[in-house]
Amino acid sequence: MIQCKRVYDDASKNDGYRILVDRLWPRGVRKADLAFDEWCKILTPSSELRKAFHGETIDFASFSDAYRQELAQHEDEGRRIAALAAQQTVTLLYGAKNTGQNHALVLADWLRHLKIS
Repeated sequence: MIQCKRVYDDASKNDGYRILVDRLWPRGVRKADLAFDEWCKILTPSSELRKAFHGETIDFASFSDAYRQELAQHEDEGRRIAALAAQQTVTLLYGAKNTGQNHALVLADWLRHLKIS
């Protein structure tokens, strides 16, 4: 199971393995205060793509398509996380304010559809 959660929300025992999936450390959060198991920067959107989306140069649909193309370059890392999620709950942690349109949701969907061997 793969779920998404804001870094500002309290950790729960139901979160399982917690992975921070932001390229930049979230504002206002001390590293010592965030409960996480790993920080996976390789599966985050490129700086250019992130800036284009947050600067409203592109819409969410265009961002999602471009991000999936970037993710395709890192399928091995994606399969590693998908394999973890096949054995336990994996929670993708993100800092974005928008809980309905963000990169963690795109990443979670991409991971759910990866073929693991």
